[in-house]
Amino acid sequence: MEKRPGPEPCRPQDLGLFEVVSRDGAARIGKFHTGHGILTTPMLLPVVNPNLRTIEPREMWDRYGVDALITNSYVIWKHEKLRVPALSNGIHELLDFPGIVVTDSGTFQSYVYGDVEVGIEEIVSFQREIGVDIGTMLDVFGRPDMSREELEDAVSETASRALPSLSEAGEKLLLNGPIQGGLHHDLRSESGELMGSLEGDSRGFAIHPIGGIVPLMEQQRYRELFGIILASRSTIPRNRPIHMFGCGHPLLFPLSIALGVDIFDSAAYALFARDDRLLTPDGTVRLEGLKEWPISSSALFGKSPEEVRGMEKDDRAAILAHHNLEITQSELARCREAVRNGKIWELAEKRSHSSSRLREAFLWVIEELEQLEESEVGNSLLDIMASTNPVRGGGEPISDDIDSRPHVLHIMALLSLRWRIPGSWWDGSVGPPERVVVLEGTSPPWRSTCLHTVIEALLENPKSVVVISTPLGVIPFSFEDVSPFCHIDGPEAIWLEPTDNEQLVEDLETLGLNDIPHVTIYPGEAPENLPAEYPEIRSWIDRCSIVDKLSVLCAMKPGLLCGMTNEMSSRKSKTDRMVNVSVDGEHVFSPRLKDGGISLALGGARLLHSFNHAPPARFGSETETEEEDHPGIPRVLLSDDAIPFVGQGRNVMHGYIDGADPHVTPGQPCIVVSSSGDLVAHGVAQSTSMEMACFKKGIAVKVRDGALREK
Repeated sequence: MEKRPGPEPCRPQDLGLFEVVSRDGAARIGKFHTGHGILTTPMLLPVVNPNLRTIEPREMWDRYGVDALITNSYVIWKHEKLRVPALSNGIHELLDFPGIVVTDSGTFQSYVYGDVEVGIEEIVSFQREIGVDIGTMLDVFGRPDMSREELEDAVSETASRALPSLSEAGEKLLLNGPIQGGLHHDLRSESGELMGSLEGDSRGFAIHPIGGIVPLMEQQRYRELFGIILASRSTIPRNRPIHMFGCGHPLLFPLSIALGVDIFDSAAYALFARDDRLLTPDGTVRLEGLKEWPISSSALFGKSPEEVRGMEKDDRAAILAHHNLEITQSELARCREAVRNGKIWELAEKRSHSSSRLREAFLWVIEELEQLEESEVGNSLLDIMASTNPVRGGGEPISDDIDSRPHVLHIMALLSLRWRIPGSWWDGSVGPPERVVVLEGTSPPWRSTCLHTVIEALLENPKSVVVISTPLGVIPFSFEDVSPFCHIDGPEAIWLEPTDNEQLVEDLETLGLNDIPHVTIYPGEAPENLPAEYPEIRSWIDRCSIVDKLSVLCAMKPGLLCGMTNEMSSRKSKTDRMVNVSVDGEHVFSPRLKDGGISLALGGARLLHSFNHAPPARFGSETETEEEDHPGIPRVLLSDDAIPFVGQGRNVMHGYIDGADPHVTPGQPCIVVSSSGDLVAHGVAQSTSMEMACFKKGIAVKVRDGALREK
């Protein structure tokens, strides 16, 4: 086997920092910086028993690309044959592992055996002395079956041990700060706030594991498990990875990652192998009775189940452990790719059908998402939805759960909140609409299948609001090219089925159209000759599209936009879609052909900035701002020393931001301003304002153009 090169240590100033390089809502691909390399998340820490190594750590590094593992510092401390060489040569040489070594502290042993003999500061000191990269404080394990009083004590006692543990860790040892609280969401939230706010002499906790969940996984109580994740996540600082202590089954990865988990650890790959069980992304399979492998791996390739059953027990356990680790790594790679492609929720949805218990948990999560105001974990779910890019390219596979995906809920919520009825009509008249025209029974691209019907409806009555019935609900015609609505992947029948009248009324109410008479039209063939008024009506439709997208996606006031676009012109693509929009001869906006969203040109950024020259409030200020549906283009307040670089087109990096509007949305346009409110640049946000306030590394805004470039 070819040896893999050793890791490069991070820069000293980056030690313990976490940055996000890609995201899909709460799911994120991150880089955590340590003295033995950079840990890419989401990932699994395979548990290595220092006394019983089913797979050698060096083989994990060389063969499976495992960058980090976890072992138990208490076990090493307790056994002299391990403690002495660990103190003499370090944990990395003891395990023969060049990567990142994480250690637990003995808390789980206290859960299993009732107590441990080591002291709170003593175990942290030991982890530091043997060269551990990420250690763990000795917290108090909170079992799900404990009384509330016992769990309150576990939370408070764990918090009381935190500062002595952080002080003992020193500058080089990064420390896990576990979150306890049993099944009580308020205690989990309290624990996250307590542990997340504490700062030692050198730093606070680097990572926050969610503890006390192994009994829930053993009993497949997944609904309670995901409730704990959401409650804990609500108060854990966004710039710290979340670790699910003891979770390592591939079945649980997608939904856990979709809800914000970054790190897993488990000995399941070895424990299941010793019990003749194979891990798969869809569950667990027993070796007994298998005729063929239900899932392939290089470890099992060329061997039949019968051959493996005939092996000696240790040999059989070893080959199954290799398979289990390989499958675990493969599923995590699949999850990371899903995050990059904006598909993690779809993967979670797919995996939920593999287990009735997991399906129950998934349905509970989406029910909570749909009823945020009544949910116990509403803040966490609202954050997940609000941090999800509402517009994305690619197909949207149809399913029973399609309208509960966070990005779909987000775009529908924005339409409900920010879309407004036109302020004037194509013929120059004003006043309220006289009817709503609902287009039914037609599939996208709607500009091809029913634009002629829209023109006819507006000719018949200019004061008509035209909407389209889609499998996701009713949308304004101005959003006809916006994904996901126009990219739903399903059979033709989904477009032909008429919308239930009760559902139609509910959808119209969401858009504020319920008090207006509506008529349903099924578009027919386009006429051979276009009416003389076609250019005028088409120009008005194009204006509505720009106004509506800027108001919904960029929070601009529709009234201001109507005046701004009065003299707009546009260049069209071969498919008759707007490509560039100009105002007074200057290119200002570019409707995106890939997903139907909208991008700003520098002229557009200046134009939108002209409506509000004030900078946003600084982080931590007590300034109260009145909540508005249309607060304006989201602004990011740049630190003075970064202005010369960002003004020339460099990206805005975390750590150089002094404030940001709360409605900054990842994946959508924003502008970057100075403390005096001057425009510095514009770009696409990569983080929420809450994340901009705490992250110290990584890109916060991908800048499209600097406003201070030399002419």
